Amino acid sequence: MADDLNYYSTLIAVADDCPVTTAKAPEPRGGRPTVAVLQYEMISAAPYGLTQEDVLFESWLRRQDLPDLTEERRAALRKDFFSRPQACLRGSPLPKKYGWGLLFDADGRIGLCPMESEEYRRIVGGEGAGAGNGAAGGDGGVRVLKALRSRRA
Repeated sequence: MADDLNYYSTLIAVADDCPVTTAKAPEPRGGRPTVAVLQYEMISAAPYGLTQEDVLFESWLRRQDLPDLTEERRAALRKDFFSRPQACLRGSPLPKKYGWGLLFDADGRIGLCPMESEEYRRIVGGEGAGAGNGAAGGDGGVRVLKALRSRRA
């Protein structure tokens, strides 16, 4: 892995076309957990314990049906996974459809930030004309990036 794919001191704010007004937990479909369910469970179970790279790889791995992986095989799969371009969490269903902001601390660890929370409003409150392109929000140094839209503008 040559490049660091993690965000630092950044909030991925909900997409402009997010269909909800308050954050909600995603639910499994067809008896299988969706990517949204996996990401939600991982991040909510370990707030500020995982990086974007951890979440991307683990959500992919958990959908692969690969039982009893050795640490060596797991490491090889992770290396192979990141040898190809990966979409970042701006494309995650959590901020696109379910109303969860994704807040990264200074160490690149991620936590959930519901769109209706005071913390979320405080951070995005300072968004100005440069919002969505890396402008700092109202929380002194937390960069705000919008999640990718589900539909074209």
